[in-house]
Amino acid sequence: MRPVLPRLVRRLARIFGLAGHCRAGLPEALKASPWLNNVWQGLEPQAVWDCHAHLAGLGDGADSGIQVARRLSSPLRPILYAQYLSYINAACLEDFIGPVDENYVRRLLGQMLDMPSGVKLMLLAFDHFHDDSGRPRPEASTFHVPDAYARKLARTHPQFFEWVASIHPYRPDAVDQLEEAAANGARAVKWLPAAQNIDPASARCAAFYATLARLDLPLIIHCGKEQAVHNDKLRYGNPLLLRPALEAGARVVVAHCASSGDDADLDGGGKTRKPSFHLFVRLMEDSGWKGRLFGDISAITLRNRKPEIIKTLLQRKDWHERLLNGSDYPLPGILPIVSPDALARAGLLPREAVPDLKILREYNPLYFDLALKRNLDWQGERFSPQVFATRSFFCKHPT
Repeated sequence: MRPVLPRLVRRLARIFGLAGHCRAGLPEALKASPWLNNVWQGLEPQAVWDCHAHLAGLGDGADSGIQVARRLSSPLRPILYAQYLSYINAACLEDFIGPVDENYVRRLLGQMLDMPSGVKLMLLAFDHFHDDSGRPRPEASTFHVPDAYARKLARTHPQFFEWVASIHPYRPDAVDQLEEAAANGARAVKWLPAAQNIDPASARCAAFYATLARLDLPLIIHCGKEQAVHNDKLRYGNPLLLRPALEAGARVVVAHCASSGDDADLDGGGKTRKPSFHLFVRLMEDSGWKGRLFGDISAITLRNRKPEIIKTLLQRKDWHERLLNGSDYPLPGILPIVSPDALARAGLLPREAVPDLKILREYNPLYFDLALKRNLDWQGERFSPQVFATRSFFCKHPT
């Protein structure tokens, strides 16, 4: 059964600025905005691959294979249900007729058409929660997006999409699946340790890391706090647990630069906790990991991130060759959690840019996220174009 956000609730949410209007097709006046034109200064569109875009749906498509935990779509779990409804609104799924899975992709394609030719999204698959023996546990999984579905979309729309596999390293067939994914064009592998029960420091990951290194396939891994998961696996998001992967020679991309939450300082015996971002910084400053450790800047503009983190990332010009842009779509479309006004008040965004950026979000949250980050500024420091020219990182021999 497809849950529907009641029309009255949706209208009230829009009135109070909690929901967008999901418009389509950029108006000509907006196309001429200097803040939109700033996006492409010193940047070729074909070099831009958004490395962090989620696939979502209800599994109501003909062959998506998507599965969503019932607790996310039940009004009896009001907090999780509200979170679920915000995702529905952010992707504008209520504005289409037909299967949610197909409408999610239709909305993505519409947004991509607004951008210059050559820009691509990297669509993330998401493997099941597995137990310590490597057996899938669908009942413990928050959601599941099969590799096959992400691969199919990338093959069907190669001008817009690339795909990222998600393979649990405890699976008996993990290495074989990784080999197959690479052979079928996967550009990276995505893990969310707390939601999937993956201890990145476990010896059970060793063969997987060795294969990642041999294939030169990056691992994109969530570190820091995970908002959608509440279990004893949250400790697996500690950035310091990534050292075995780095020692194995794998390239590791820390999602969101670990910009939320705190973790045990394992280097000090684990007795104290420090911001996850500080632990990420410690790893980035270890010269031994240059060329192996990277960070993606998805979600750093969310209101639950501290402005000081954005300031640090802008000022660390020596890191910019190791930072990769991603949107964390559909999050940029959730109005309350990304505020151009708040960023302007923090001195990170020109106040003159705010009106156009807010209009842009109504039409295209993906473009909004890119434009917002391209216009971030702290005391004259901005993200270098190379932060957004991510294609070369994931496509070592671009054609």
